[in-house]
Amino acid sequence: MTMNQQICPKCQGEMEQGFVLDNTHGARIVSHWSSGQPKKSFWTGTKLSEDKQIPIGTFRCKDCGYLESFARPEFDAS
Repeated sequence: MTMNQQICPKCQGEMEQGFVLDNTHGARIVSHWSSGQPKKSFWTGTKLSEDKQIPIGTFRCKDCGYLESFARPEFDAS
């Protein structure tokens, strides 16, 4: 998904679309937002419900470097 041209709320510069990369065991994936508080898992580190994850898209200001993130289904890498 490409959102309308974003303007930086800090310096009014131009924002470019991107994402935060998660490096896992043998894979690179887009970060996801999950509702609720994190709960420890012995096997995976954190328990979570697969159906509650929403991919995160991040915009970066080309001038000052400010980052602004949005959790939206359209940011899925598929």
